[in-house]
Amino acid sequence: MKAIQITAPGKVESVSLPAPELTPDQVLVKIGYVGFCGSDLNTYLGRNLMAISPVIPGHEIGGTVAAVGAAVPEGLFSEGMSVTVNPYTSCGKCSSCRKGRPNACEHNETFGVQRHGAMCDYIAVPWQKVIPAQGISPRDCALIEPMSVGFHAVDRGAVTDIDTVMVIGCGMIGLGAVVRASLRGATVVAVDLDDDKLRLARRLGASHTINSRTENVHERLAEITGGCGPDVVVEAVGSPATYVMAVDEVAFAGRVVCIGYSKADVSFHTRLFVQKELDIRGSRNAMPADFSAVIRYLRCGGCPVDDLISRIVVPSEGGEALREWSDNPGKVFRILVKF
Repeated sequence: MKAIQITAPGKVESVSLPAPELTPDQVLVKIGYVGFCGSDLNTYLGRNLMAISPVIPGHEIGGTVAAVGAAVPEGLFSEGMSVTVNPYTSCGKCSSCRKGRPNACEHNETFGVQRHGAMCDYIAVPWQKVIPAQGISPRDCALIEPMSVGFHAVDRGAVTDIDTVMVIGCGMIGLGAVVRASLRGATVVAVDLDDDKLRLARRLGASHTINSRTENVHERLAEITGGCGPDVVVEAVGSPATYVMAVDEVAFAGRVVCIGYSKADVSFHTRLFVQKELDIRGSRNAMPADFSAVIRYLRCGGCPVDDLISRIVVPSEGGEALREWSDNPGKVFRILVKF
C-alpha cells in the first residue's frame, strides 16, 4: 500500500508498505482523507521533539470500514460505514487514566507522533478506537478530531451561557472552541491576525471579532465587556505573546484554558495569577464525548465544511503542500490528503 513518510526535517517521501494484518479485535479502515495538522507541520520543520523518525504522519482521519475482526462485537460496524478514529492511546494505569481522563494519559502515543499515523491506504486499529459517523462523508470525518480538541477546551473551561469567552487563534482547533462555546450560549470573541479567519469565526457563532494585528485588543475587550475582560480565555495559538495576552486580558476570577504549547519560554507577571485568583487549565486532546458532540454538530448540517478545507492533495503532493503551508501558515485551515 502507498504511504507518506516524513523522513527528515524538510523531507517527505511516498513509500510502499505491506498492508496491515487484521487481528480478531481490530477493524480495518480504508483511509479516504487525512488532515495535516500543526504537529505534522512541526515534525516536517524539525520542531516536534516527541515525533519518531521516520514517521508516517496523520491523526485526523476520515475513512470507511473495510473489514471487521472476528472478535469485534456484532452490530457495531458494517462494511462501507463512514468512520473516524480516536488517535490516542491510554495506559489505564497512570494518574490521569485512573481519574477517568485518558485523553491526558502520561504515556499517550498519538498517531503520527509517537507512532506511525494514518497517511496510508489502510490502518488496522482496535475496535474501541473506531468511531462510527454515519451520515458524514469520509472527507468531513477528517475534520472531527481537530474540532473535538476545541470542543474539549470549552468543556475544560466550564463555559456556560452567562460567560464571555475569548478564543485566541482561529485555526481549526480554535474554531472548534468558537462553535462549542456559542452552542453553549456564551458570548464569543474571536481573535486572530487574519480577516478571512475572523469572518469564518463569525459564521460559526462568534459575536465579536478582533484583528490583533490592526486593532487594540485591550481596548476592544473593554468595550465588549464593560471593562471587566472575558470570563474565559481559550489560548489556541501556542506563542509567548498569546499566552501573556490570555493572562493579561482575562477577567478577575476568570479561567484561562491553554491548548497550544509554546516552543519558547514564556515570562508572566505572576502577581496576576494571585491578584486575579485565576484558574489556569491545560487542555489536551479530546474525550469520546467530545467526538460525539462534534459528530452531532456536523450532522445538523449548518457547518460550512467546504470553507474549512484549504486544499485537497494526493499523496505525491504531500511534501509540496507542507512546504507551502510552512511559507504561509496564517492562510491555512486544513489541508487534506486524499487516498
